[in-house]
Amino acid sequence: MLRAIIEEVLLFVLPFCIFAAYLVVKRRNPLDIAHWSRHAFLLAVAGLVLAIGLLVVEGFVAKRDRGAYEPPHMENGVLVPGRFR
Repeated sequence: MLRAIIEEVLLFVLPFCIFAAYLVVKRRNPLDIAHWSRHAFLLAVAGLVLAIGLLVVEGFVAKRDRGAYEPPHMENGVLVPGRFR
């Protein structure tokens, strides 16, 4: 679960990082607020589109097990992990 959250946060932050790199290449100070004020909304929208897009794609291509789930249980004193049958 943590990995999924980190992936979404990184995708949201990606446009901001690319813009900061662009400012560095253009020899502008990426910490100057004047460079960010006009572009912040578009960068946030781009990040949200990337994050939501990944969620949609993962929803379509994620592996889904067919069948009933058998929870973990004890058999002859041995713990059998949960599985799909």
